[in-house]
Amino acid sequence: MSTTKKNIYGIVSIALALLLVVGSVITFTQMNTNASAEAVTVSENATVVTSPFTEAVTKVKDSVVGVNNYATVSRNNYYGFGNFGGFGEGGGQGGGDQNSGSSSSREVLQGSGSGVVIATDFVLTNYHVVDGASSLEVTMGEKTYSATVAGSDEKLDLAVLKVENLGIAPVTLGDSDVLSVGDWAICIGNPLSFSGTTTVGIISALNREVTSQNYDIYGRREDLKNYMIQTDAAINAGNSGGGMFNIAGELIGVPSLKYTGSYYSGTSVEGIGMAIPINAAKPLINDVVSGKTASATTESSASGSTSATKPRIGVTVTNASDYFATPVQQGVLPGGAYVTDVESGSPADKAGIKPGDIIVEADGTVITSTSQLIKILQSKNVGDTAAIKLYRSEGLADAKTMDDIKDGAYQDVTVTLAILDAVKQ
Repeated sequence: MSTTKKNIYGIVSIALALLLVVGSVITFTQMNTNASAEAVTVSENATVVTSPFTEAVTKVKDSVVGVNNYATVSRNNYYGFGNFGGFGEGGGQGGGDQNSGSSSSREVLQGSGSGVVIATDFVLTNYHVVDGASSLEVTMGEKTYSATVAGSDEKLDLAVLKVENLGIAPVTLGDSDVLSVGDWAICIGNPLSFSGTTTVGIISALNREVTSQNYDIYGRREDLKNYMIQTDAAINAGNSGGGMFNIAGELIGVPSLKYTGSYYSGTSVEGIGMAIPINAAKPLINDVVSGKTASATTESSASGSTSATKPRIGVTVTNASDYFATPVQQGVLPGGAYVTDVESGSPADKAGIKPGDIIVEADGTVITSTSQLIKILQSKNVGDTAAIKLYRSEGLADAKTMDDIKDGAYQDVTVTLAILDAVKQ
């Protein structure tokens, strides 16, 4: 073969090879272009996807409000503020100053929680959210409203607030007795001041026994047992008093506390929160909304006209804190006026007061000393009555040791005052 032919064949081979390469590139490019066109699909009308909780949350979220607790403090006090977590759990923010240059008092925010509108101008929340407040405030967005406690039950950790002209639609109360483990639980509140926060979980357990220690207004310690709804929905400081709802948007519980760890083992705990069943709150709600008095913490001062005569009820008393120093200090017994003797036929005897009773309240005023009791009684005239609350523990008059003291109960009696000069009070 001649050199010229070889060159021609070489050129033809190179040309064919170039055509094959160019063809492959074009084919590969077309494949990528087609693949891109098939992989990217843009919808002209985007599909709206909602969860099974969206409708319920939309229905009730505006009925969950904030509750601010203000306390009056004097100079040199630490001015703190925080969020209520439940049964003594903090978790809020804190701050303050030492107002050492001023002798005046002022109100400061000592804590904030949540609440739910359950009737026109009435808000349900936790007792510990409003406890110790000199004034209360309900918030919804940028709006604030003054509030007062219309009724409360410290043992259940519940309170109902009255808020004039609130203008927020109330929620529907559900039935916590028909709940089942595994049902959805939607919690809405204001944790750490993040208003309207929604968390979702399930009902982990029902009738979970929760014990807390409490001291009543007379100083006696008592262990309170409540039966609550357990949930794994996130509950944090500030959620207290908010709402737990089912997917129908019905209020089924009031979030009150969470567990963060074990005191004994130091183990960290996640996803264990507790809520008060709404059926436990219904009696209080009905009493308050219907206008009945329903507060377990209301105190009032006794008053009466003075007289030259000094009416008595016929008892000899001493300070319970002196007579039973250790039991009173430890909360086994309440403080008050301990009755050591009752005159036969006296007003106290006729009313059923016995030696061994401890008078803890007179005309609505908590008794902390015998002098306080005498002052109240001697402010009255002969023939006036006194409402007496006493604590009775059977066998207390004969008790020698702590082990001899039995659990007792409070009783209410009414005593008509008379002149009994021979009887010491």
